[in-house]
Amino acid sequence: QEQLVESGGGLVQAGDSLRVSCVAYGRTFNRYALGWFRQVAGEEREFVAAANWNGANLYYTDSMKGRFTISRDNSDNAKNTVILQMNSLKPEDTAVYYCAAAAPGYGDMWSLPETYDHWGQGIQVTVSS
Repeated sequence: QEQLVESGGGLVQAGDSLRVSCVAYGRTFNRYALGWFRQVAGEEREFVAAANWNGANLYYTDSMKGRFTISRDNSDNAKNTVILQMNSLKPEDTAVYYCAAAAPGYGDMWSLPETYDHWGQGIQVTVSS
């Protein structure tokens, strides 16, 4: 069954690091881009980072570049794992973080939520001051 399952969220203090992972189950995702978005209640979903199908191309929102690092592991043919390493966390990073998958053909549209057609259920990251 194809699904995206996130893990690793939680409560940390400002300045701490946190790693969130997403496992994309199903061979369908072998050629998909995998990315992370985040959303604060009442606000629009915000692009964080993405990796193309083999992890060779990585995309970031400028404001998070340098603090956040995305990586992808395709070593298991039956699943793909994408990891978001978040360093120097700030209270404004508090949000629900969503893993998402985009089918081939997304071109330059990797930062738009509508490009992604599979979504995880989200995981809470809370950064206290």
